Formats: sequence, structure tokens, C-alpha cells
Amino acid sequence: MSYLAKNYNRKKISFKKGKGAYLYTVNGTKYLDFVQGIAVNCLGHANPKLIKTIEDQSKKLWHVSNAFQIPEGEKLAKKLCHKTFADYVIFQNSGTEATEAAIKVARRYFYSIGKPNKNRILCVKNSFHGRTIASIFASGSKKMTEGFGPKVPGFDHFKFGDHKSLKKKINKNTAAIMVENIMGEGGIKVIPDFCLRELRKLCNKKKILLIADSVQDGIGRSGDFFAFEQSKIKPDIVPIAKGIGGGFPIGAVLMNKKVASGMTPGSHGSTFGGNPLAMAVGNTVMDIVSSRKFLNNVKKSSKYFFLNLNLIKQKYPKIIKDIRGRGLLIGIQLYKDQSNFIKKLMDNKLLTIRAAENVVRILPPLNVKKNELDQALKIINKVCRELN
Repeated sequence: MSYLAKNYNRKKISFKKGKGAYLYTVNGTKYLDFVQGIAVNCLGHANPKLIKTIEDQSKKLWHVSNAFQIPEGEKLAKKLCHKTFADYVIFQNSGTEATEAAIKVARRYFYSIGKPNKNRILCVKNSFHGRTIASIFASGSKKMTEGFGPKVPGFDHFKFGDHKSLKKKINKNTAAIMVENIMGEGGIKVIPDFCLRELRKLCNKKKILLIADSVQDGIGRSGDFFAFEQSKIKPDIVPIAKGIGGGFPIGAVLMNKKVASGMTPGSHGSTFGGNPLAMAVGNTVMDIVSSRKFLNNVKKSSKYFFLNLNLIKQKYPKIIKDIRGRGLLIGIQLYKDQSNFIKKLMDNKLLTIRAAENVVRILPPLNVKKNELDQALKIINKVCRELN
């Protein structure tokens, strides 16, 4: 009997250790892990540099609270700001906390300049911004909000790609538009660069803020440090998490100087956010992932993997409908429900995870090796052949 609540439909498998791109079950069976904690373990399992960082910092200081200055956090914030558009950072523990903080920052900015009625956030319907009460209603998903009423006010929605609806939904109370650069849970749908540029222009014209949710596609996952960088835009607010901790719980909201002006002492807080242990890990991840050489290698791996996935798609056009994504945030869209496909991949020792629209989500570590990509391609091809 398990004393854990039944809010997860867990697979009947557990692991005792991991190394790089691989996981090992309690009985020693080896799996190629292309879930990596859902895009969290950007450097794979048991990365030696992260282990050393945690060991060193754990002997010094774990937690002191944000009542005091935390040098490790100051250092990580500086690195993030120097690498990106941002001028200031607030650290959190998770992605959903980061998006909640982003919403607060947007509303607080307009409050601080005497426009408290500008407090509504416009989001893509059936997007994903987290699991807290506010973030599920921001996502606009009937499935996620069912049973959690009453509805949290302050969010409006438009359909993905429906530009007319988007423009019509902006009104005098709109504070910001919040979008995922690449919709993860929503089916690995990429917002085209020209659309991001138009969103930026629209926000400038309407004098509202642009929030680019980079929780899943950020920290090198797209091949750029942030996916929106390819479009040459600068958002006002960016929530991040997942990859920045390399497996350790870290979230953050990045913001420009203008919007950060509203975040005065006492306006937001987090007990554990930005603790010394987390910040030490984040600094090590940042040093590795933010380098041009590392990011170029992600792009190289991505190009190779996408090329070969599309060759498999050509071989099995009745099985695979589309290959989606960017960098190492990849989706294989099937014509049929993906559950059986994912099970067969798992039977062949490749771990993947589902997304909306019959998509199999593939999330290798960013430092994945070519032979590991080849192993995954071989398994995917085999499963397609069996189901053809």
C-alpha cells in the first residue's frame, strides 16, 4: 500500500541511480532517459561538476532566509542579467512560482504608476503556466481547472495563432500578454519568430507588458539561451525554472528596470527561494550552459536529431504526422493516441513523455552524445516499423 495521494498516474517502475543520459532501475535495468525530469536535468544525471558544487556548498551553508544578503544569489543574478535582457531577478523554487511572481510583477508595475485597473493578463488558451490556483486559470484549460473553482479572475484568452482574437481581447484593463515561446504541455508548438516580433510591437503600441514564459524552453533547451532570442526581441518579464538548477529546485523571474521599479520591500517573498545551496548549483549550471560553445553543440545535436527524425517520418507517413520543436525540445506528433507508442518505446528502454495533440515529447540532456541520439533513433524507427 502506498500512502502517497493518487494525484499522479505513475508508471510501475522506479530507479535507484542515474548517469548522464541513462537511468537504472532498482533491479539494474538500463533505460535511455529522454525525459530528464521533464527538461530539468539539463546536464544529465549525477553530473560530476554539480555533485562537487553541492558537496562543497553543503559543508558551508544551506539556508539563511532572505532577511540577509546572500552572495551566491547576487552572483547568479549578475550572471543572468549580463547574459540576458534583464536588469533584476527574483529567485523562487519552481516554475509555477516563477509565473505567479511574473503575474504579480506585471500587476504591481501598473499599480505603482497609478493604474491599478490595468491588471488583466492575456494568455493563449490551453497553454501551460503551472499548477497553482492562479496559474491554472492563466492557462485557460478546462481540464486543469475542473473542480478548482471559483474561477480566479484577471485572465483572458485567445486561441494559438488567432491574431484577430488576440487584438480584440486587448482592452483598457489589459496589463500584459503572457505566452510560452514554445508550448510544452500544449504539444511542442513553436511561436514563429515573426509572431514574437509582432507581439512585441503590439505590446509597445498598446503600452502593455510582454511576459515570455521560458520555464521549459529556457536555459539552452532551444539551442539559444532563451528561445525568444532568435526573434531579436526583448520581453519585459521572463519566468524561468527547470534547467537553471540542473535537477535542483530553482525558479526565478527576470525583469527589466521599468517593471522592477514596482517591486518594493515587502511586495513579494519566498522562504526558500534563493537559498545558498540552490544558488551555488545555479551558478555552476550557468557557467556551463551559457557558453557559446555549449549552445552551439546543442544546435548541432538538434540539427542531427531533427534530420533523422524527419527521415523516419518519411518512411512511416501513416504513423508520424509531424516533427515539432526547436533545439532539444522535440515533439513527435502521431496520427493516433500516443499512449501505446510511448509504452513501446519504454519496452525498448527509451523513456519519453506525452504532450497534447498526440505528441510524444522528447527531452534529452543538453549534453547528449551522438551515440545516444542514434540509440533513440533506432528505437523510434523500430517502434514505427512494428506499428506500421
